Amino acid sequence: MALNFQHKRLRIGGMTCVNCQNKIEQTLRRADGVQAASVRYDTGTADVTYDADLLSLEDLTAMIQALDYQVLAEGAARTPDASRRVSLVVIILGLFLLLEKFGILNLLAPSQLADSAMSYGMLFVIGLVTSVHCVAMCGGINLSQCLPQADAGQLSGRASLLPAFLYNLGRVLSYTAIGFLLGLVGLLLGGGGAGPSPLLQGILKLIAGVLMVMMGLNMLDLFPGLRRLTLRPPRFLAAKAGARKARNSRPLVVGLLNGLMPCGPLQSMQLVALAAGDPFSGALAMFLFSLGTVPLMLGLGSAVAALGRRFSQTVRTVGAVLVVVLGLAMLSQGWNLTGFSFCGSLETAVTEPAGGSAGQAVLEDGVQVVTSTLSSGRYPDITVQAGVPVRWIIDVPAGSINGCNYKMLLQAYHITYTFQEGENILEFTPTEPGTISYSCWMGMICGTITVTSGS
Repeated sequence: MALNFQHKRLRIGGMTCVNCQNKIEQTLRRADGVQAASVRYDTGTADVTYDADLLSLEDLTAMIQALDYQVLAEGAARTPDASRRVSLVVIILGLFLLLEKFGILNLLAPSQLADSAMSYGMLFVIGLVTSVHCVAMCGGINLSQCLPQADAGQLSGRASLLPAFLYNLGRVLSYTAIGFLLGLVGLLLGGGGAGPSPLLQGILKLIAGVLMVMMGLNMLDLFPGLRRLTLRPPRFLAAKAGARKARNSRPLVVGLLNGLMPCGPLQSMQLVALAAGDPFSGALAMFLFSLGTVPLMLGLGSAVAALGRRFSQTVRTVGAVLVVVLGLAMLSQGWNLTGFSFCGSLETAVTEPAGGSAGQAVLEDGVQVVTSTLSSGRYPDITVQAGVPVRWIIDVPAGSINGCNYKMLLQAYHITYTFQEGENILEFTPTEPGTISYSCWMGMICGTITVTSGS
């Protein structure tokens, strides 16, 4: 009996990541009557060769829709709605500028993780915020591991929670182990335990920020062309890991495999672990980040599933916007650490020094004296003259030092300074007119030094 094989290219809507591609592809390949299936996230298509005597096009469509994706009509416009695109871009930029102005992003965006207890605490917050997209982005396998099995009604309440506990335990162990390995690599890059230089840290943060922005924009499906630039592991490795997750019924194993899957926020945090420059710091960073993802995956993820697709879409959109905003914050930090700065557009504050205007140098015995006061969320801007030695006196009131501002990087003059309470003195000689930016060791807060040519 001759087989009635047919080939069909389907356009799929709702894919937000490479995991979605792999999940649809594996589901189609396991179906009776499907000879071959290839799904591409970058083009939003699925090429399927199937036996028309065993399967119909409606059957294939039903399989894909059962996974919470859509099969689009041939004539459906692929370009996102212009008004939606403009609205979301305005919301993202407005939210970023608002949070940046009030210093909130300095608390949410992860730091280099050397010795600041605050930065470790914020990694938990990052995990909590970015996990919004985890429960809504691809659903299916991940969420199923947090739900009781079909016969769970016969189990005690404690036993019915066991699959979710084991799944999340596997994720935490996997993330922590990967953080240890990446921290070890960062240690080797730094040489002698010093960790990566501020320049390398800045580059890593720039890369992490780009990954997060691209992930968020792809989740929102604002610019379909960006899908082609998505960083992903080799297709066969991702497909193999996804296939093992899909067919494995042991939640602990599925959780362990989760750390190998492509994910923008996860990859960004892995770069942060690399920048830690220490295996134990890297492991702790990823451990706390993974703990932050647990609450939503453990409890609220089930609620999201119960509330249906419309609510899931809302959660996905909110999570995607937050991912983009956090990515922009990391881009800003990376830009500052590489020696550039956005400080010119941000509000800064200094105190009024005795004998001169705010931030203005006063010449005393051939030395420019500038007096400023350190605040908890901003660095001062000052103005000095080229070719004349500078004595910069910075008063640090009690309680003004935190995990962000305690260490200042003035890379133009090769100065790294750690503040202490009381009077702090920095001395340098500016050589050429211009505007010099400096930042905290995390790249979160910054200031500028305006060097004039003098009279």
